[in-house]
Amino acid sequence: MKTTTLLFITIASAATLTSCNEKKTAIDANKTATKDAIDDRKEAVKDAAAAATDRADANADITKANIEASSEATQAQLDANKEKADAAAAAEKARVDALNK
Repeated sequence: MKTTTLLFITIASAATLTSCNEKKTAIDANKTATKDAIDDRKEAVKDAAAAATDRADANADITKANIEASSEATQAQLDANKEKADAAAAAEKARVDALNK
């Protein structure tokens, strides 16, 4: 009877150890899969941030170019207004000179 009991305990211990090892292996596999998924997500976030930064840089360049173009157009209009004022003043002076002769 002692041999049977000892054999039963040995088999039960082996089954428990095997079951425990399988559970630990499953836990490790789950942990690894979770870490891999997190790493993949981190990489996706990093890529999305880089893409957003590139788009923002491109938009900034476009905005900067639009501002410069607007500034140049405004400067050109102001120069034209200045020349118009000079021409108007010259015409008025000529008119005054013509009246005084």
